[in-house]
Amino acid sequence: MSFKLILILVIVSLVVIFITQNVAAVDVTFLIWSISMSRALLIFFVLIIGFVLGWFLHGYLTYRKSSNELSDSA
Repeated sequence: MSFKLILILVIVSLVVIFITQNVAAVDVTFLIWSISMSRALLIFFVLIIGFVLGWFLHGYLTYRKSSNELSDSA
């Protein structure tokens, strides 16, 4: 078996273990909004939101840096 396949199997196994250990329902309340969901699902959503915000921030900072370099050279 290749190293890549073994690594994928290990990661999938860890994700399955994580999900099975975090199935308890938690209440999330923000201002007047409230929802009950699985703890693993909540962590997944927070992770995705963090990735998206980081991606947008990186894109914005890269754009800002490139536009500053263009204005400095003119």
